[in-house]
Amino acid sequence: MAARDGDRTERAFAALMEAVQWAPDAERGPAGPRLAALLPAFPPTGPRTLLAMAAGFCVEHGADPVSCAGPILAAVHADLLDALEFARRWAFDGAAEKELPEPDEKIIDDALLTRLGGDVHEAARLALAWCSVEKWQPPALAVLCRSAEVRRQYASALLPACRDLAALAQHDLTCLAHALAVLDDEVLVVLHRPTGTGFEVRIGGIGDNFQLHTLLAHVLVGGGQVPGSAPSAESVRLATDSEPARERTQTVATGAFELLAPDGERIWNEGLPDDIPMVEGRRLLVLDEPTYRRSWNADRFFPDLPGSAELVRVLSTDETRSWFARTSFTPAMSDGPTQLLGD
Repeated sequence: MAARDGDRTERAFAALMEAVQWAPDAERGPAGPRLAALLPAFPPTGPRTLLAMAAGFCVEHGADPVSCAGPILAAVHADLLDALEFARRWAFDGAAEKELPEPDEKIIDDALLTRLGGDVHEAARLALAWCSVEKWQPPALAVLCRSAEVRRQYASALLPACRDLAALAQHDLTCLAHALAVLDDEVLVVLHRPTGTGFEVRIGGIGDNFQLHTLLAHVLVGGGQVPGSAPSAESVRLATDSEPARERTQTVATGAFELLAPDGERIWNEGLPDDIPMVEGRRLLVLDEPTYRRSWNADRFFPDLPGSAELVRVLSTDETRSWFARTSFTPAMSDGPTQLLGD
C-alpha cells in the first residue's frame, strides 16, 4: 500500500484474508491493531470494510479492542456522514424522483455520479458509502461489545449520525445503533409504585430492555426489596455471564413489572435503557404491576456483551416522595429506612 502498487496490494490483500481465517489466536492478537492501522490509508474505493472485518475478526479472537477501535470507528463515522451526504445530494438535485435508491453498488454509474455533482472521486466515495455502510457493523460491534472504554470514547459521536441514517429507512443499522446506545456505569432512579419505594440501581453493558427487565427483577425481587417472582438463575446467568452462550437457548424469562416513563408512557422491552427519560439530570424509571403476563427468550441481544445491575442504595421515604412528585404516579408510600449497601 505504501508503494501504491495496486497489483501487489491486491495479491497481498487476498493472502491476508485467507491467512487471518486460519492463523492461531497468538498471531491474531498482534495482527489486529496493525490491520486496523491500515484503514486510514486504504483507498475509499477499495474493500475497506473487508479489511476492517479482518481486524474485527482478530479482536473477536483476542486482539485488543481499544487499540483497534480508533481507525475502525473513525472509518465507520466517516461512512455514516458520507451516506447522509449522499442522501442530501440525491434529494437536492431538483429531479422529480425523490425516493432514495436501494444501497446496492449496481446503482453506481456515470449518471448517478453526475447527479451527485462535485468531483467525480468524491461522488464515487459518497455512493460507495451509501452502498456499504451496513457492512461496517461487524467490525464496529467487535470493538464496541468488548470494551466499555471504547464505548465511552467513541459512541456518543457516532450515535446521532447512525440514527439519522437509519431514519431514512434504507439501511438496517439496528445492531450498530443498539451498541452505540449502551449505557455504562449509569445510575438509574427506580421507583416501585405498588410499594412506594425507591432505589438507585447502577447498570452497564445492557443491550435492550428485555435484559434490563430481567436484571431489575433479579436485583429488586430476588434481592428481597419488592414482592414478586424472581427470575430464574439461568436467565440471570444468560444476561450477565462473561462467557456467552454460543447457540440460542430455550430459556424463558417472565416479566415482573410494567416499565414506565415518569409521564406514564410505557417503555417497551424491545427498546433500550437509553429510552428511559432524563429528569433533572437522572434517568427516572417507574415500575408497576404488569398489566398482563409476558415472557421472552432469555438470550441477550449482544452475546459478547455481559450486562450488569447492582443496587446502590434504597432511597429514604422523603427522597422517594420527592422523585414520585416528578412523575404522574401516586404511590403507596413506605416508611422503610434508607439503606446503604456495602462497597
